[in-house]
Amino acid sequence: MTPRSTSLAADSPKLLRPRGSNQVGMRAFNERVVLQAIRLNGSVPKAELARLTRLTAQTIGLITTRLEDDELVIKHERVRGRIGQPSVPLALNPDGAFSIGIKIGRRRAEWLLVDFTGQVRQRQTLDYAFPDAHTLLPAIGERMNAMRDELGPLSPRLVGVGVAAPFQLGGWHKMLGLSEAQSNEWNQIDLGAQVQAMTDAPVSFAKDTSAACVAELVTGRGRDLKSFLYLFVDTFVGGGLVINSHLHVGLHGNAGAVASLPSSIAVGTTPPGQVISQASLWELEQRFIAHGLDPSAAYDERAMSAPFEMETSAWLANAANALAHCVVSGTAFLDIEAVVIDGSFCRALLNRVIERTNEALQRYNWEGLWPATVIAGNVGPDAAALGGALLPLHANFAPDQELFLKVGV
Repeated sequence: MTPRSTSLAADSPKLLRPRGSNQVGMRAFNERVVLQAIRLNGSVPKAELARLTRLTAQTIGLITTRLEDDELVIKHERVRGRIGQPSVPLALNPDGAFSIGIKIGRRRAEWLLVDFTGQVRQRQTLDYAFPDAHTLLPAIGERMNAMRDELGPLSPRLVGVGVAAPFQLGGWHKMLGLSEAQSNEWNQIDLGAQVQAMTDAPVSFAKDTSAACVAELVTGRGRDLKSFLYLFVDTFVGGGLVINSHLHVGLHGNAGAVASLPSSIAVGTTPPGQVISQASLWELEQRFIAHGLDPSAAYDERAMSAPFEMETSAWLANAANALAHCVVSGTAFLDIEAVVIDGSFCRALLNRVIERTNEALQRYNWEGLWPATVIAGNVGPDAAALGGALLPLHANFAPDQELFLKVGV
């Protein structure tokens, strides 16, 4: 249970320590199961923990004592009921552990410091036209380490860093107006390895939309849905896939790569377009630029008001059709219960996207299929960075290495 790269001084806050017992593996697993039960159910008394985990009351007592000693759980005020002794609910200690999530996008970098309960404690952003490796890489290290230093005496409780970025940050370089040299520079950089060289904390890497899907699985719709296709509209569009509460990443870690989905059937020798050219905020940016408007409005509330609204509406018609195509295709292949759509835009535009996508779906022939429900995601623009931050917490505290903080207990 001790984070791999964390070294503790004698007077440092305590983390879960290795136990000198032949049953240490089972003990650590049971501790993680108990932590997970508390995470999913909020403050929970010991008797309820025993029921949820199917562990004996004696085992629960031993485990919760260790977790309190390690400062990973805290006691709340006694709750007095009508019958029996007052119960003492246990909750996660927000200061029990911390992680940093870093999202590297084509328009913005984001840093989030997240506590043990998943709440954001610190946030930083850096906007750019396109990330320059020689400028951005030093900034990643500086801001990441500044966040760690601001934890002060709690800094030893930083259990890891999660990096979320496109697999090919230099991909579609012609669309972005980049030179081939600029594209190749990013495509040859191992971001995970670069960030690992800047910190002693263990570093995890995930595709940005997969990380966003993790955030939705853990803190959003995934708490109620077992299987869903996830679509995230950012500068480019991407996705993720959850099957039976597991994030399914695919053979190359690229499941949900809807940006590359053909938008029509190939005819002759000309390849069809891709969904990226219709459902990405890049396209909305270009519409704004063509009319002398600020392209950054695509990511905030201005997109829904004059003089931006007319171009937003035109973009929305194409984007909804492309997203509907993704929904039907995903439903045909996966037979899923829902498609969750989210994005880096404002919530008002998200609602319009859902509305127009559902309208577009009415024009499809659903014979032979069970239509999936299309719903809005709950996490929003922070999804990728938050998902990145959840990766280290999962690695250190989740009971199942194949689940992202979601398990039936």
